[in-house]
Formats: sequence, C-alpha cells, structure tokens
Amino acid sequence: MSLGVPPDPGDERLVCSAKGCRQEALHALLWNNPKLHTAERRKVWLACEGHRSHLSEYLTVRGFLKDVIPVEELSATDG
Repeated sequence: MSLGVPPDPGDERLVCSAKGCRQEALHALLWNNPKLHTAERRKVWLACEGHRSHLSEYLTVRGFLKDVIPVEELSATDG
C-alpha cells in the first residue's frame, strides 16, 4: 500500500496520507515497525475522517499502531 501525496507548494494544510486523498488531515496515527525502529521512535501517518479507520486497521493488523491523536497535538519532533 503506497501512502502519501506530496502537498502542493504553498499549501500549508496537513493532508491525509491515504493514496490519492487530498482531504485535510484531522488525525495523526503514530506507529513504528519494531523490526526497523527503536521502541520510542514514532512515524506519523495523517488521516482525514474518512480514512482514519482504514489506515488504523492497516497498521493494527501489522502490530505497528501505537496511538491516534488529533493533528493539533503533533509536535515538531513527531515523525
């Protein structure tokens, strides 16, 4: 599954990571792959309301999902 669409230059909105989606992201899915990342490392996928459950399920099935937070709670060190 390929995720993420590069934002348009000058577009400062946070955009959903689902392939082809251009909706504004409302949720941050914090995850890591324990085979590749240290336990404290968190990668971030962004999700609109419509893709939150799909992306969460994708990560959960693989044992990668650690937390889901509102995008407003993201810090500069996340991801």
